[in-house]
Amino acid sequence: MKKIILFTILINFSMNAQLKTVAYTDGTQKLEGFFAKATIENPKNIGIIVLPAWMGIDNHAKESAEALAALGYHAFVADIYGMGNKPANTTEAGKLAGYFKNNYKDYQRRIQLAIDQLIKQGANPDEIVVIGYCFGGTGAIEAARGNLKVKGVVSFHGGLGKDPMRQTEVITPKILVLHGADDPFVPQKEVLAFQDEMKIGKAVWQMNFYANAVHAFTHKDLDTDNSKGAAYNELADKRSWQAMKDFFVEIFN
Repeated sequence: MKKIILFTILINFSMNAQLKTVAYTDGTQKLEGFFAKATIENPKNIGIIVLPAWMGIDNHAKESAEALAALGYHAFVADIYGMGNKPANTTEAGKLAGYFKNNYKDYQRRIQLAIDQLIKQGANPDEIVVIGYCFGGTGAIEAARGNLKVKGVVSFHGGLGKDPMRQTEVITPKILVLHGADDPFVPQKEVLAFQDEMKIGKAVWQMNFYANAVHAFTHKDLDTDNSKGAAYNELADKRSWQAMKDFFVEIFN
């Protein structure tokens, strides 16, 4: 039993071993992100921002950063909430995520600060993409809406809505939305409004729907019970990751 426990600890350590803690600030608010340097050749110094889900920086976001590093990209897990503000439960997470969704300029600023840190770690400022999961997927779309200087954004099962009173600007970054076809938290009305927004904004966008997938389908820590509204779906997880990789090939070549 001791050998099994030790082996598990070593596996977990090796998964996060190359992550570098990066301290930065937004005014007086201390932030702490995580950087993963590309482990194979990255001649363009391409960089990827990873925006976590509503519970804040978690293993899922860190593992994504490491997987991106293994593909040859520099990756940075952004701290959106700030040190000392990690939610203890879903109620707190809902309040924090709700604040940034309603105060989207604050969200965009926190994303930009993470981009700045990624560049400081060696990423090419002209070769950056933002990806995000759930609440982070909403953030990726906000990065596009705000026309942050990124080549593209990828939203994994993110919220798509925005205040209808907000003016739709011309959107420059390319957009890939990876969406569970049965996601109960993103109603069809929101999907259609988003698609209209993309057309009005003259965006270069695409949206993939995954059958039998609900919210948070990439999160392996969830079970596979779709009736809960959020559940892991192995096939959708693999297909969406491949779609992201294909998107990268398109925009970085």
